[in-house]
Amino acid sequence: MHLPPGMVAVAALSGLVAVAATALLTVVARRRTGPRRPAHVLLVAAAGVSVVSLLAGLAAVLSASDHWAHEQGQRTGWATAAAIGMAVAGLAFAAGLLRLPGVAATAAGTARLALDGVTVAAALWFVGWVLFSEPTRLLGAATPMACPAILVTTVSAALGAGLAVIVVFRAAAPRHRLGVLAAGSTAVSCGGLGLSAGLCQAGPTMALTGAAVLSAGLLTVALAVRRVDQPGEVALDLIGRDGEYALAPMLAMAASAMYHLLQDGRFTAPGILAGSVEGFALVARHYLTLKDVRDYAGRLAEREAHFRELAHTDPLTSLANRRGLLRALHAGAAAGTPCVLLGLDLDGFKNVNDMRGHDVGDAVLAEVGRRLRGNLRPGDVAARLGGDEFAVLMPAQPVEADRVAERLLGVLNRPYDQPEGPIFLSVSIGVAGWSSDPDVELLLRHADLALRYAKQRGKNRIERYDAAYDQLLRRRTTVEHELRGAIERDELRLAFQPVASLPSVRPVGAEALLRWHHPELGNVRPDEFIPLAEECGMIASLGAWVLHQACYQLSRWLADGHDVWVSVNVSPRELHAREYVVQVAEALRAHHVPPQRLVLEVTEHAVATDLDELIRRLTALRLTGVRIALDDFGAGYSSLGQLRRLPIDILKIDHSLVAEHEPVHPVGQDGPAFAPMVDIVMRLGHQLGMEVIAEGVTTPTELAAVVAAGCRFGQGALFGWGVPAEHLEAMLEAATSPGARPGPLPAQRRGSGGSGQVMPPGGGAASTDAPPSVNQHVGSVDSSREMRQA
Repeated sequence: MHLPPGMVAVAALSGLVAVAATALLTVVARRRTGPRRPAHVLLVAAAGVSVVSLLAGLAAVLSASDHWAHEQGQRTGWATAAAIGMAVAGLAFAAGLLRLPGVAATAAGTARLALDGVTVAAALWFVGWVLFSEPTRLLGAATPMACPAILVTTVSAALGAGLAVIVVFRAAAPRHRLGVLAAGSTAVSCGGLGLSAGLCQAGPTMALTGAAVLSAGLLTVALAVRRVDQPGEVALDLIGRDGEYALAPMLAMAASAMYHLLQDGRFTAPGILAGSVEGFALVARHYLTLKDVRDYAGRLAEREAHFRELAHTDPLTSLANRRGLLRALHAGAAAGTPCVLLGLDLDGFKNVNDMRGHDVGDAVLAEVGRRLRGNLRPGDVAARLGGDEFAVLMPAQPVEADRVAERLLGVLNRPYDQPEGPIFLSVSIGVAGWSSDPDVELLLRHADLALRYAKQRGKNRIERYDAAYDQLLRRRTTVEHELRGAIERDELRLAFQPVASLPSVRPVGAEALLRWHHPELGNVRPDEFIPLAEECGMIASLGAWVLHQACYQLSRWLADGHDVWVSVNVSPRELHAREYVVQVAEALRAHHVPPQRLVLEVTEHAVATDLDELIRRLTALRLTGVRIALDDFGAGYSSLGQLRRLPIDILKIDHSLVAEHEPVHPVGQDGPAFAPMVDIVMRLGHQLGMEVIAEGVTTPTELAAVVAAGCRFGQGALFGWGVPAEHLEAMLEAATSPGARPGPLPAQRRGSGGSGQVMPPGGGAASTDAPPSVNQHVGSVDSSREMRQA
């Protein structure tokens, strides 16, 4: 039997196309590098084996065409060789498909895809076996009988098709490019099946058809690989969609088996083998899935434990955070272990952030964490509670805790080396232990109270909790709460301490002192509630009340004909407020008080802050006409250079300079003993055009000394404590009674921004708001000693 020219042309064209496609694959593979190269090498190898098998099969078809019916044995041998070659090629194509970048990133992923492919392949083979075996025989008399070549190629074709289906349908969209590549490899396997079947039984037509399909598949693979840089880069869900890929093959096999039985068919060894392969593949695949789920659950548990630990860890210092400390505290309380808690706070750390930046501050905090970890015992828990506040929980007795606290005090006080220079910090430590019954919240509160007490007592120290702290805190909380309504409940009063003219000791002025009488707390001392007012932001409202009450009383005295002036203490916080100048002007206008009759006293502590800002504020106040007094002069803050620049009219000499133990007698002349420091301040003040008032004059000796020094005004217990307005009014009445001579009054400083006039009871000009200073209390007494006695 001679082959028609058309069939010979098909054979020749199939061979040429296959060879060209293999050459194209080879060229593309040589250009690929990196992770893409192994997949392309496998595809080239598969194409090469396919071409060899195709050429061998075509040669067998052409050589046996004349004696086709008489050369069955020879054709069967060629068919078997071609089938084995196509099986090897099909496995190589499958391996290349699995090695494409993104298809299977790990060996476990490759195994899962391979098992899924085997599952689909077994189902396809079983369905094909049912359709082409007795009694179905889908092609009737043309159905080829089973021979080794056909069996081998059917397995190869089913495996290639099954794997292609799994890879394509598990790929993320778009997947048409990968689908073209998978379809080409499947066509190669199916073409090999047709070639083998034609050589074995079906004849040259089937063989040449298979050859054409095989060459077309190779060309498709070559074009897909050439046009797509990474044809297999996909994202696969290897666990989430397992059910549907296992269910569909099983349903197909079950339906095929039922149909086969209904047609009185029998299950031979190949069918039973296909079913067994399907079952083993499914079992293995789901075993891997179960293993993946278990591994995933294990990783989730590890991550949960990791994140739970992170939730109890400070990320900056790697110490425990507040949650971690609470966890350790509750564990210790449950176990009944004796524990001591140390609260630590870095002194002055805010300045590090402000001056060096938060990066340097974070580096310092990290170093604090390292020092804490390196100086604690096993079992101790160090924690960062937030900001620059730390804590250490120690399962120890109080004596051991004290030793650890002393060691930490020294360790944390060492310099912190930074690129821009070392940083010096101190630390305050509060120590507290369990009470009779372990109570976590109570222990935290006690440690915090001890830490606050350490800060209040000067910092850089260790304080152990004492029950008295609770009483102090409750008192402080009660005073702060009640102070907020003291003005509305009319519990505040002003007392007036007279300023006397010397040596006549007649009252010519008064300092307004704030007093608070609470119906339950009794008389609350100014040195207790004034600092609280500063801290809680109430000092402005208290200052405004004092200013208006003092101006009101002064206006009444002036209306009654008394030649008097009144001084009011001003808080640095008030001076810092821009609206304070307006408040002073409004108070003077509301009560019709001449500005020169009002003196605003600024503590010398305010000079320790921003001097330029203080000068601007005081200058603005003096422009309203009021006079400015510098209180507590000599406490150590003012320098002579600062004194020349300050726009003030009156110096109030601090009691520490007045109460010198040994007054000095004039050298080489007779005269009373005098206080030398008062004499120096007097001369300095007069040289600068200021009036001088001696504060805290309590004894006749001190009075004689300040008079001898030339001081014209005095204030102190010798002339009277702070008294109600009506008592001072009686003193004024007595001083102005017939025969009483009025004494001199302090004048306004000349040449300091004021009008230059000499005011009868004191003139003045004003200044701006003031920068904050230390412990200046609005309406408080004028010296610390008098405050204690108030």
